[in-house]
Amino acid sequence: MIMTVLGIDDAGVWLAYLLCILSTVYSIWYGIANWNKGDEEVLPEDKKWVEDEKKAEEGL
Repeated sequence: MIMTVLGIDDAGVWLAYLLCILSTVYSIWYGIANWNKGDEEVLPEDKKWVEDEKKAEEGL
């Protein structure tokens, strides 16, 4: 017996649609949950790395 829902017979097509919808919902949730988490303090190691990179670029 073939089950047709909205004219789509193949279960693989339904799975693809379902995964697209779920990944969209997850992406929206993840974006909202991590909206302002980029506001981290700059560590001394990061500042030193930037200085070293500038010196390396000047040496080229």
